[in-house]
Amino acid sequence: MCDSPSITDLVISARNGQKQAWDALVERYAPMVWSICCRHRLSAADASEVGQSVWLQLAGQLDRPGTPDALPGWLAGTTVRECQRLLRAARSASGAGPVLDAETLLDEQPEAAEHELLMAEHHAALREAFAQLSPRCQRLIVLLLEDPPIPHTQISGQLGIPVESIEPGLSRCLDKLRRHPAVTAPINAQAEAPR
Repeated sequence: MCDSPSITDLVISARNGQKQAWDALVERYAPMVWSICCRHRLSAADASEVGQSVWLQLAGQLDRPGTPDALPGWLAGTTVRECQRLLRAARSASGAGPVLDAETLLDEQPEAAEHELLMAEHHAALREAFAQLSPRCQRLIVLLLEDPPIPHTQISGQLGIPVESIEPGLSRCLDKLRRHPAVTAPINAQAEAPR
């Protein structure tokens, strides 16, 4: 995300009490926290509890010296530990068997946190690029993604465009989305990374 502030800038600004920086950190990494909770098969209420705990712990950690670039790993590890804590509490209350501890889980899947972070960054880039599309493109994409699908004749009526213009219009909108710097930067960086 080429125009997005760096993690270091966001952490330093958040340490200095800038609410926008805190909000940007949460927006950037909340999908990663949520996906780790989903991987642990937590309910929405439990995932929300874990998320609140993680963000509260981060708020307490911001003033401590440390490398801001380590934040994604810290968030992933803290989220895994909080998920495991919650699952242990639920199992001990129900008398169920043992739960792997967080360190064992992280050792068994060392690339999981990196993968979660990468997915969160890709989703954030896509959201950023989508927000830059014209309102007409945004509406067209949203309508075409409805479940159950909306008939093209209904989309035509809602957008005031001919039915035969829907697919070419979608192609143009998706092309703009693919070429947006927020989307191309992570892809290019990943392609240039040493294997």
